[in-house]
Amino acid sequence: MSEKISEAELVVMEALWEQSPLTAAEVADRVTQDRDWSVQTVKTLLSRLMAKDVIGADQDGRRFLYRPLVARDDYVAGESGRLVNRLFGGRVSPLVAQLASQDQLTAEDIAELEEILKGLRS
Repeated sequence: MSEKISEAELVVMEALWEQSPLTAAEVADRVTQDRDWSVQTVKTLLSRLMAKDVIGADQDGRRFLYRPLVARDDYVAGESGRLVNRLFGGRVSPLVAQLASQDQLTAEDIAELEEILKGLRS
């Protein structure tokens, strides 16, 4: 995936990753609960995502059923890698150090990181 997904487009993607296929109206029902978006706004976002080749649509009578073409895990891996490369020179430890220095790591986060590191060592 070469083109970046905007924050608004990501909201639509999350709805489609949660359940698909969905019509534009069904996507709008899911995403407009917390936002002041019209169905037309959602349709515009769907069109943008189609142009970026991250979702596909199948015609079902007079409507379209939208589905993701990019798995959420693949998207997260790509975005995570770009963040680490751009801000931390490709190194993960400075990212973790930054989060720790800002008190953004909970005891649960630290325990999970320790388990991940144990798994990597064995």
